[in-house]
Amino acid sequence: MERQPHLLVVDDDTEIRELLARFLTKHGFRVTTAGDGKQMRKALADWRIDLVVLDLMLPGEDGLTLCRELRSNDPHLPVIMLTAMGEEIDRIVGLELGADDYLPKPFSSRELLARIKSILRRARREPRAPAAPGAGVLCFAGWRLDPLGRRLTAPDGGAVELTGGEFDLLTALAERPGRVLSREQLLDLTRGRDAAAFDRSIDSQISRLRRKLEADPARPALIKTVRSSGYAFTAAVERR
Repeated sequence: MERQPHLLVVDDDTEIRELLARFLTKHGFRVTTAGDGKQMRKALADWRIDLVVLDLMLPGEDGLTLCRELRSNDPHLPVIMLTAMGEEIDRIVGLELGADDYLPKPFSSRELLARIKSILRRARREPRAPAAPGAGVLCFAGWRLDPLGRRLTAPDGGAVELTGGEFDLLTALAERPGRVLSREQLLDLTRGRDAAAFDRSIDSQISRLRRKLEADPARPALIKTVRSSGYAFTAAVERR
């Protein structure tokens, strides 16, 4: 199944966010919205985002500051900047900071759609790996998880064999300790695709991980099930 591109719309205007979300969803995209930089960061941590539509004029941290941050964290994540300012200097500054395109308000939704499709077509020719929230070895309850080296070491020093899916799932959980992640989020973070409601592969992988990590898989202490919500990694994690 072809993956639905996942867009993040960052704008402090609730009406614009809702209108764009409905319009872009109607045209085959998954859409998450955010009203400021804090919400933007949470969305980027929760999902694998393919393109950000970013308003220049935001409360607190403005769009230029956030664009600079996006470029620093993931140079390959496409960004389209929106602004009520039509002056050329604003466009130039935004593009110099790394925005892929620039659209002044008021704008045509169809023009934005065309630009999004064009940028995503270019991005598909240069596929990118999901950006990890951070670097370094993750240590928890005596275990050592090396995301870059793709190694899991048990408290006794022995190497633990994981499938690729199990490793990606454990990394997604350990990178976000204490946070409840739904099956849809975990599928998106580990596979980079939208999840079908009937897809229970995450449950199977969680079960296998518990057999490999937990002292008592029937009473897990590291990966907890949160009823009707998903899973949470409850161990304290230290990055080294």
